[in-house]
Amino acid sequence: MFVKVYEYYIQDDKQEEFLDIQEKASRIYGRYLLFHTQYLQSNDDPTKWVEITRYNDEKEYVQSLELINQHSEIQALFKSFQSVLLTPKREIREENYTIRKEISNTKEKGRMT
Repeated sequence: MFVKVYEYYIQDDKQEEFLDIQEKASRIYGRYLLFHTQYLQSNDDPTKWVEITRYNDEKEYVQSLELINQHSEIQALFKSFQSVLLTPKREIREENYTIRKEISNTKEKGRMT
């Protein structure tokens, strides 16, 4: 699986608007890609957010992104996203990862089935 990780800072009073923008953008992405996204808000700095999205593979992501970026609505949503970023920290950090192993404990704690 291919994973995109973004880190950015959102204005305190714009967090609901930010989540609304992400919801709208996900509808467009969902027309082209299967994905799973988590938005993590820092407990130490509530303006700091990390976005983690998993895709099936990088090639599919790159091909689909070309089509997604042609939507005028996605361009408008990106401008809206930029407007909710914290002014002194407007940088968006982006990294790419590949999942090598997943470990999960989905059973009840202390109980074997």
